Amino acid sequence: MITRLLPLVLGLVACQATTPPEAPKPAAGALANTTPDLSNTTPYGAWPSPITAASIEEGSRSLHSLAYDGGYLYWVEGRPQEGGRNVIVRWRPDSPVEDVLPADFNARTRVHEYGGRSVLVADGTLWFSNFSDQRLYRMRPGEEPRAITPDLPLRYGACALDAPRERLICIREDHRGDGEPRNTLVALPWDGMSEGEVLFGDSDFVAAASLSPDGRRIAFVSWDHPNMPWDNTTLWSASFDATGALGDLAAHNGPGEAVMDPQFDASGRLYAISDRDDWWKLYRIVGETFSPVPTGLSAVEVGGPAWSIGEHFYRFLDDGSILAQVAQGGVSSLYRLDPAAGSAQPLALESAAVVDFLPRDGQLYVINVSAARPTELLVTELDGGSAQVIRRAKDDSPDPAWIPAYQQVSFPTGEGATAHGIYYPPTNPQVAPPANSTPPLMVFVHGGPTSVASPGYSLSKLYWTSRGFAILDVNHRGSTGYGREFRQALYGLWGVVDVEDAVAGASWLAQQGKADPQRLVIRGGSAGGYTTLAALAMHEVFSAGTSLFGISDIEALAHDTHKFESRYLDQLIGPYPESKALYVERSPIHHLDGFNAPLLLLQGLEDRVVPPNQSEMIFEALKARGIPTAYIAFEGEGHGFRRAENAIRAREAEYAFYARILGFTPAEPLPPVDIVGLPAPQ
Repeated sequence: MITRLLPLVLGLVACQATTPPEAPKPAAGALANTTPDLSNTTPYGAWPSPITAASIEEGSRSLHSLAYDGGYLYWVEGRPQEGGRNVIVRWRPDSPVEDVLPADFNARTRVHEYGGRSVLVADGTLWFSNFSDQRLYRMRPGEEPRAITPDLPLRYGACALDAPRERLICIREDHRGDGEPRNTLVALPWDGMSEGEVLFGDSDFVAAASLSPDGRRIAFVSWDHPNMPWDNTTLWSASFDATGALGDLAAHNGPGEAVMDPQFDASGRLYAISDRDDWWKLYRIVGETFSPVPTGLSAVEVGGPAWSIGEHFYRFLDDGSILAQVAQGGVSSLYRLDPAAGSAQPLALESAAVVDFLPRDGQLYVINVSAARPTELLVTELDGGSAQVIRRAKDDSPDPAWIPAYQQVSFPTGEGATAHGIYYPPTNPQVAPPANSTPPLMVFVHGGPTSVASPGYSLSKLYWTSRGFAILDVNHRGSTGYGREFRQALYGLWGVVDVEDAVAGASWLAQQGKADPQRLVIRGGSAGGYTTLAALAMHEVFSAGTSLFGISDIEALAHDTHKFESRYLDQLIGPYPESKALYVERSPIHHLDGFNAPLLLLQGLEDRVVPPNQSEMIFEALKARGIPTAYIAFEGEGHGFRRAENAIRAREAEYAFYARILGFTPAEPLPPVDIVGLPAPQ
């Protein structure tokens, strides 16, 4: 077992305190009663809270995938109360929000398993990928959907309209035959029945197809194992010959950069995002010449990692300016770029993150994530002013007094490096902690690991802060939003530097007096679950941990996971089997003697990204060693919990688990959790 306490310093480094703005309508009942009663002292962790696991899911919905057609704004809603179904919805100013998709359909693609844009709308017609059979369907609102692809093991997503040739151009993932599925760019008639004709199939992956406004040219990106789309990609463009096949196919770049999101402006000029100078920026491309769009911005990134297909990080406006999603660390917001003036102006939106945005007819539609309100679908002016809410991810919200004022923090970590995070203090206006006490701290580790933690509004976090927990949402080395060098600092060192950063952040906050050093816990999902397990196996800082569909045996994952990430480990650890010794060394399953803290495991049984055996192996191994461990598996769930009842059970189980381990009595009844190896409570 390796235990290293990293050097710490006092004081907040690059810390920005943020007071949340006014929230929307408070929920009825206890949430609106925010009169503090400082005489009511209750231990941290046991604070009574009206933000229940059930209330988080009630009436909640995710919002994504904007489209505009015929005066209607379309989008997709994910609804936990409907088993996680994705519903196509539309709205226009003179009519209410209405569902378009019949109840027995689910608009969700499984390309790359993570999916992405699954709906295309044009001239009153919708095409969508249906989750249960992954076939493409065509429909007009009010009509029954009709399949236009055969009932074969094929998946489609991120379709673009090729109007001159009356067809769709889509990413297709072919699961016929043995071995890895084949990813290709295909064209198929927009009506009729076809599996599609391959336009491009000379790489392991292809994505981001975009057509010029006149339909004469196409651009897309491709990449090969062992790269991910944020490592090394190739930008291609081509014309179409008389048969509709690609002609004059040309590559625009060589290795060593991640190019993404190619688009053509109204004049047919090609643009794309590249990180060739360490930061993702927007470039105009002619041949192999990449000319950066002048903005005056520095140390920021346009866009983010392409985990899902069909995302757009910038949009052209009629006056020649460009709307772009700009990330600075964990905070993303919209800017209006003026290439002629070489300037950039932030929009008048209170943004912590942006899900999607679409300018149309002099207005801007944006799915905006603020720090103080549920995610909102807004219609605004092009400068972000005069915003009106079309739809919220949740129709009610706690009073602002329940929302913690977050702090962006930076702290020293291993090898003289600096890591980052977002700190949320315990916040409950109805109680106060006992004098001279400090709160338990939950260290959240994001998935990916090539991803980023954002300070966006999250009832899931308020569930914990309202009960008296502090949270550190870590942006460890390897996170996005800090440039390519920081992003690749994790390469070859996964399970080392991410763990160092999580340990350093928790220890640093304890030294600040912002966390109880005896009640530090760590949790994470997927790659964050792996970091959680590795931290518990190789350090003695945390008192407990929760792994949601985390990785316990990296070597087994190299054989079991899906194609998209099947060679990701080559970058994160090293080529396999050449680096087999490192896979063993970094796998928590091979460091059982280092585990002392109790562990909760939460796992979906239909997970194709991190199969259930990853949780089952570590559960059986720790149970055999007498380490207090609990394992809860969820039928019908994949990589993440989409069903309301399962999300509720997982959250309540985690709270009950911490109450048992940290020694406090919750103010609410909770379903019991069977912690093997821990005596039952008396």
